[in-house]
Amino acid sequence: MVLAAGSGSRLAGALQGRAKQFEPFDGAPLYWRSAQVFAQSGAVGGIVLVFPGSVREAEAARIASLPAGDDLGIPWIAVAGGAQRQDSVRLGLAAVPPTVRHVLIHDAARPFVSAALVRRICAALAEDAPAVIPGLPVTDTIKLVDAAAPELVAETLPRHRLRAVQTPQGFDAALLREAHERARDGDAPATDDAALMEACGHPVRIIPGEAENVKITNPQDLALLRGPAPAPMPCSGLGYDVHRFGGDRPLMLGGVEIAGAPGVLAHSDGDVLLHALMDAILGCASLGDIGQHFPDSDPALSGISSALLLDRVLELASGAGLEICHVDMTLVAQKPRLAPWREEIRANVARLLGLARNQVNLKATTEEGLGFTGRGEGIKAWALVSAARKAGD
Repeated sequence: MVLAAGSGSRLAGALQGRAKQFEPFDGAPLYWRSAQVFAQSGAVGGIVLVFPGSVREAEAARIASLPAGDDLGIPWIAVAGGAQRQDSVRLGLAAVPPTVRHVLIHDAARPFVSAALVRRICAALAEDAPAVIPGLPVTDTIKLVDAAAPELVAETLPRHRLRAVQTPQGFDAALLREAHERARDGDAPATDDAALMEACGHPVRIIPGEAENVKITNPQDLALLRGPAPAPMPCSGLGYDVHRFGGDRPLMLGGVEIAGAPGVLAHSDGDVLLHALMDAILGCASLGDIGQHFPDSDPALSGISSALLLDRVLELASGAGLEICHVDMTLVAQKPRLAPWREEIRANVARLLGLARNQVNLKATTEEGLGFTGRGEGIKAWALVSAARKAGD
């Protein structure tokens, strides 16, 4: 018997008033996950699903419309529950054939029950135990509070004798029916069916439960239904840029002014290294290139610091779910000699990106007199960015 008739008041706000047992989980309502586990256990011959009376017919139709692969393969029936959990179990028991010897009672809000636990409970019932429940040792110290003054401790309970019990709970069906009939005139409802059996003097056997068999109770528990977040997708971006010497703008590399170097012709400040780096970052995020975002026809960008443009690129990349992991850059120039500036440039690029220095590498080389850089006509840069991008972004 899968109990799915509760109102789930503690989660009502987080679920916009919906009861948790009807939340989608793996393409079906949450309660269906438990039903599938019971059906696949090989120890259960049929399932009674207990719903609020107002939705019983709708949920039965919903189950019937599930894909063929979700079929239980064993008989099932949907019945209407009652105002209290105890009433719902009693009404569910009325739908169990009288020839059935044993019955399992399970809360639909425990979707992570395992087939192995179901089989262990059934095996204990087969040894003539009238009631079998799974339980876990309590790891926290439990204090009993004063009934009249709940802010005061009345007693510290012996932790080694305590167990946190779970469902499914297994019972002799005839004895459980009798226990429920006797409890109908009781003053307070029982929190589980084992308590009713205890009240009737029947021994209740505890077997080891499962830590994974958690109950969806509080809003933070809903994260369990979503599963782990998808792993970020590794990605890389390649950037390239070139600038001609001969202009009146000072040579900037990685946000560092290179004293005594030839000037460059450029619309912005002409930082060839940061331009290549920005293109590489945009490539990681599939956001085009810097020409699209910062066209050289825009007078507002005349002479602008490339570090400011990099800040904007980093904002765009962050919005695309990108986290930069490593940067490898290469400067190509016959002049000036860049070795004295290497570590300062590297440190400044790391600062601009918010990375550790060991996440940024910078190389410098010449082209041995070949091409425009070899003739000292300009400078070029390559940048390779490695990053992780959130799945779905």
